[in-house]
Amino acid sequence: MIDRLDERELQAWRGLLETHTVLAGALDAELQAEHGLSLSQYEVLKVVGDAPGEEMRMADVADRVLLSRSGLTRLVDRLVCAGLLERRACPSDARGALAHLTPAGRERLDAARRTHLQGVRRLFLSQLTPEEQDRLGALWQRVVRRTAAA
Repeated sequence: MIDRLDERELQAWRGLLETHTVLAGALDAELQAEHGLSLSQYEVLKVVGDAPGEEMRMADVADRVLLSRSGLTRLVDRLVCAGLLERRACPSDARGALAHLTPAGRERLDAARRTHLQGVRRLFLSQLTPEEQDRLGALWQRVVRRTAAA
Protein backbone atom coordinates (compact mmCIF):
# COMPACT_ATOMS: atom_id res chain seq x y z
CA MET A 1 0.00 0.00 0.00
CA ILE A 2 1.41 3.35 -1.04
CA ASP A 3 0.11 5.40 1.93
CA ARG A 4 1.67 3.14 4.58
CA LEU A 5 4.96 1.50 5.33
CA ASP A 6 4.80 -2.25 5.71
CA GLU A 7 6.20 -3.85 8.86
CA ARG A 8 9.70 -4.37 7.41
CA GLU A 9 9.86 -0.82 6.05
CA LEU A 10 8.56 0.60 9.32
CA GLN A 11 11.08 -1.36 11.37
CA ALA A 12 13.97 -0.14 9.20
CA TRP A 13 12.85 3.49 9.22
CA ARG A 14 11.75 3.69 12.86
CA GLY A 15 14.86 1.78 13.88
CA LEU A 16 17.04 4.47 12.35
CA LEU A 17 15.11 7.28 14.04
CA GLU A 18 14.87 5.59 17.44
CA THR A 19 18.53 4.55 17.42
CA HIS A 20 19.61 8.09 16.59
CA THR A 21 17.39 9.57 19.30
CA VAL A 22 18.53 7.16 22.02
CA LEU A 23 22.23 7.37 21.15
CA ALA A 24 22.21 11.17 20.75
CA GLY A 25 20.43 11.54 24.09
CA ALA A 26 22.88 9.28 25.91
CA LEU A 27 25.93 10.92 24.33
CA ASP A 28 24.52 14.37 25.08
CA ALA A 29 23.94 13.45 28.73
CA GLU A 30 27.53 12.19 29.09
CA LEU A 31 28.99 15.33 27.55
CA GLN A 32 26.79 17.53 29.74
CA ALA A 33 27.74 15.66 32.92
CA GLU A 34 31.47 15.43 32.19
CA HIS A 35 32.18 18.67 30.32
CA GLY A 36 29.17 20.99 30.51
CA LEU A 37 28.70 20.75 26.74
CA SER A 38 25.69 19.68 24.74
CA LEU A 39 26.21 17.30 21.84
CA SER A 40 25.49 20.20 19.44
CA GLN A 41 28.09 22.40 21.15
CA TYR A 42 30.61 19.57 20.98
CA GLU A 43 29.91 19.09 17.25
CA VAL A 44 30.49 22.80 16.57
CA LEU A 45 33.75 22.79 18.54
CA LYS A 46 34.84 19.62 16.72
CA VAL A 47 34.07 20.97 13.24
CA VAL A 48 35.86 24.26 13.94
CA GLY A 49 38.74 22.58 15.77
CA ASP A 50 39.34 20.14 12.92
CA ALA A 51 39.39 22.91 10.29
CA PRO A 52 42.67 24.42 9.02
CA GLY A 53 43.83 27.07 11.46
CA GLU A 54 41.07 26.00 13.85
CA GLU A 55 38.65 28.40 12.19
CA MET A 56 35.82 28.18 9.71
CA ARG A 57 33.25 30.44 8.08
CA MET A 58 30.03 30.45 10.08
CA ALA A 59 27.99 29.49 6.99
CA ASP A 60 30.21 26.43 6.47
CA VAL A 61 29.88 25.44 10.13
CA ALA A 62 26.08 25.64 9.83
CA ASP A 63 26.17 23.35 6.80
CA ARG A 64 28.43 20.80 8.50
CA VAL A 65 26.47 20.51 11.74
CA LEU A 66 23.03 20.69 10.13
CA LEU A 67 21.82 23.75 12.01
CA SER A 68 19.99 26.77 10.67
CA ARG A 69 22.09 29.91 10.54
CA SER A 70 20.05 31.45 13.37
CA GLY A 71 20.37 28.29 15.47
CA LEU A 72 24.11 28.26 14.91
CA THR A 73 24.37 31.96 15.79
CA ARG A 74 22.73 31.37 19.17
CA LEU A 75 24.86 28.30 19.86
CA VAL A 76 28.07 30.11 18.88
CA ASP A 77 27.05 33.07 21.06
CA ARG A 78 26.97 30.71 24.05
CA LEU A 79 30.37 29.23 23.13
CA VAL A 80 31.83 32.73 22.72
CA CYS A 81 30.46 33.75 26.15
CA ALA A 82 32.06 30.61 27.61
CA GLY A 83 35.41 31.59 26.06
CA LEU A 84 35.56 28.49 23.85
CA LEU A 85 35.17 30.23 20.49
CA GLU A 86 35.73 33.71 19.20
CA ARG A 87 34.29 35.44 16.18
CA ARG A 88 36.66 36.98 13.66
CA ALA A 89 36.06 39.04 10.56
CA CYS A 90 36.37 37.05 7.36
CA PRO A 91 39.22 38.57 5.29
CA SER A 92 37.75 37.39 1.98
CA ASP A 93 34.15 38.50 2.68
CA ALA A 94 33.35 41.65 4.66
CA ARG A 95 29.84 40.32 5.40
CA GLY A 96 31.08 36.92 6.59
CA ALA A 97 32.36 35.87 9.98
CA LEU A 98 34.75 33.17 11.08
CA ALA A 99 34.40 31.01 14.17
CA HIS A 100 37.82 30.45 15.74
CA LEU A 101 38.64 27.92 18.48
CA THR A 102 40.31 29.49 21.52
CA PRO A 103 42.97 27.74 23.62
CA ALA A 104 40.29 27.06 26.25
CA GLY A 105 38.07 25.68 23.50
CA ARG A 106 40.88 23.37 22.32
CA GLU A 107 41.36 22.08 25.87
CA ARG A 108 37.62 21.46 26.38
CA LEU A 109 37.28 19.86 22.93
CA ASP A 110 40.17 17.47 23.52
CA ALA A 111 38.72 16.33 26.84
CA ALA A 112 35.18 16.05 25.46
CA ARG A 113 36.38 14.16 22.37
CA ARG A 114 37.76 11.38 24.58
CA THR A 115 34.43 11.10 26.41
CA HIS A 116 32.45 11.21 23.16
CA LEU A 117 34.52 8.55 21.38
CA GLN A 118 34.40 6.26 24.41
CA GLY A 119 30.62 6.68 24.46
CA VAL A 120 30.27 5.97 20.72
CA ARG A 121 32.34 2.82 21.09
CA ARG A 122 30.60 1.62 24.26
CA LEU A 123 27.00 2.48 23.32
CA PHE A 124 27.04 1.77 19.58
CA LEU A 125 30.08 0.15 18.01
CA SER A 126 30.43 -2.53 20.69
CA GLN A 127 26.96 -3.77 19.70
CA LEU A 128 28.19 -4.63 16.19
CA THR A 129 30.81 -6.97 14.83
CA PRO A 130 33.51 -5.43 12.62
CA GLU A 131 31.76 -6.98 9.62
CA GLU A 132 28.44 -5.44 10.64
CA GLN A 133 30.15 -2.07 11.05
CA ASP A 134 31.57 -2.40 7.51
CA ARG A 135 28.16 -3.34 6.11
CA LEU A 136 26.32 -0.60 7.97
CA GLY A 137 28.88 2.00 6.87
CA ALA A 138 28.49 0.90 3.25
CA LEU A 139 24.70 1.07 3.52
CA TRP A 140 24.75 4.60 4.97
CA GLN A 141 27.12 5.73 2.20
CA ARG A 142 24.84 4.26 -0.45
CA VAL A 143 21.77 6.00 0.97
CA VAL A 144 23.59 9.33 1.22
CA ARG A 145 25.06 9.08 -2.29
CA ARG A 146 21.74 8.15 -3.89
CA THR A 147 19.79 10.76 -1.94
CA ALA A 148 22.29 13.50 -2.78
CA ALA A 149 22.13 12.54 -6.46
CA ALA A 150 18.31 12.58 -6.53
